Amino acid sequence: MSVILSNVIAIYRRELQSYFVSPLAYAIAGIFWFLAGLFLVLILMGPDGILTAVAAADLQGQQFGIPVPPIDVPYEFVRAFLDRLGWLLLFVLPILSMGLYAEERKRGTLELLATSPVTNWAVAVGKLLGVLTFFITMVAPLLALEAIALSGSTPSMPPIIPLLGHLALILLAAAILSLGMFISSLTDSTILAAVLTFAVILLLLFIDLVAKNISGPIGEALGHLSLLKHYNTLIQGIFDTGSLVLFGSYIILGIFLTAQSIDALRFQRQ
Repeated sequence: MSVILSNVIAIYRRELQSYFVSPLAYAIAGIFWFLAGLFLVLILMGPDGILTAVAAADLQGQQFGIPVPPIDVPYEFVRAFLDRLGWLLLFVLPILSMGLYAEERKRGTLELLATSPVTNWAVAVGKLLGVLTFFITMVAPLLALEAIALSGSTPSMPPIIPLLGHLALILLAAAILSLGMFISSLTDSTILAAVLTFAVILLLLFIDLVAKNISGPIGEALGHLSLLKHYNTLIQGIFDTGSLVLFGSYIILGIFLTAQSIDALRFQRQ
């Protein structure tokens, strides 16, 4: 067990270091931060932002003497911001995951991994943890911006809601990266891997729309596979164990399929 763990850590460190020396990774992080910051400002203070809507509602209430229903601004801000970040992942994460195995194939080092004593599971888990850690470092600065935005709210927001929402964001990212890792193991073209990952994730996000047109247990089962449906449940502050299980299942599925893909390559080489 200790040997497997040391192998996972070695692969993890190697993969994580490769992102911190990659100009493409820094470019992706810069674009992600710019767009996320833009979303944050627009959600709060844009023409259709939350603060603008609240001010307009208060003004109408004072002019016409109509009681204005209370609006939970911190909750609406966190939910809307995490919703935009979820959509942003659809474009960012396929680019991060496209080179996990495709680059190994292109450089010819995948054959060395496939025939090495390191288990395929250890390699897949190490690579996934590496890219997921890099993504978490991308999200970390946004937490400071959110804390500044929420610091002026009275009463203060219960911490469980943003914590659960950000856990959902990380789980969604892990599920997308895991499936993208499997797709990357099938080809030596990073562009093709990114496009296929985008297509698969887009299908899994909107599969509940397809399920609504299918009656019976099949349609109901397909509806439960939607990543978007379960992500929206968690960012609304609803703790749903079914959503956690679904994200965990996608993560394990991606790792399993990746290990099987490398096993098939190992069998071909033998």
